[in-house]
Amino acid sequence: MRARLGEMLAGPASAALVLAMLAGCLLLWVGVPIGWLWIGSQAQGSASLGAALAVTMAGTIVSIAILIWILARLNRIHYELLEGRDRAPRSSALEVILVSSAGIALVGFGVWFFLFAGASPLPLNIGF
Repeated sequence: MRARLGEMLAGPASAALVLAMLAGCLLLWVGVPIGWLWIGSQAQGSASLGAALAVTMAGTIVSIAILIWILARLNRIHYELLEGRDRAPRSSALEVILVSSAGIALVGFGVWFFLFAGASPLPLNIGF
């Protein structure tokens, strides 16, 4: 892990790009779905359920497409920065960050679902 992290970071500009990509990936996994569900819930109050679903789906797809384009551009800048310092990485920083952020989002969802949302993996009201 340390060698891979050393490959990804080559100074403050590189570290800033990696942090920006991490923030963008977390926004991709958490912020976009939650944001568009909230927007869809607001639209459903003034329109039909079908219109609210259409707004939510279209907004989510467009937001993800824009965010992916931004992340790909940041990754390309990061790669060119490392290549300019003769430290061309074996794998893309974005690949590592996407997988890591998906894991972080999954663990965060699990913590929220089982500890704060009142959900239980086993039915507790079994008549005792």
